Amino acid sequence: MIHQLLLGGIIIGVCVLFQALMFDLIIRRVGNLGRLFEAAHSLRKALVITAVVLSVICVLIVEIWLWALVYIWLGALEHLEPALYFSISSFTTVGFGDLVLTEQWRLLSTVESTCGFIVFGWSSAFIFEVVSLVYRKEGRDFKG
Repeated sequence: MIHQLLLGGIIIGVCVLFQALMFDLIIRRVGNLGRLFEAAHSLRKALVITAVVLSVICVLIVEIWLWALVYIWLGALEHLEPALYFSISSFTTVGFGDLVLTEQWRLLSTVESTCGFIVFGWSSAFIFEVVSLVYRKEGRDFKG
């Protein structure tokens, strides 16, 4: 039991570190575009927001793949497709239950769900902040 929690904690740490680094990269790119927002056309703003959302989804996909590869490495699941399927359903907290891990590793899937729950919330907050950043100047102009 302890080894599952420790391993899960390490993977969560890797996911959080990866996400923090990627979000820093994304926000710096958006920040560098900040002066464009002042006179930017709505389409440009929408494209920037779309790029950010797709970037965030890519970060989450990498984290899901990490968990799936860990399941294969541990021998908890043997093939890539079932490992990805299981990881996606655990990470997103859907947890269909049609694929389950043995007792030796089943606690690890709950740790993955905890990771997914936290990073999805963080991702939503991050996207909200980017959208706020993109439209902040317009809001100040609108208020007078």
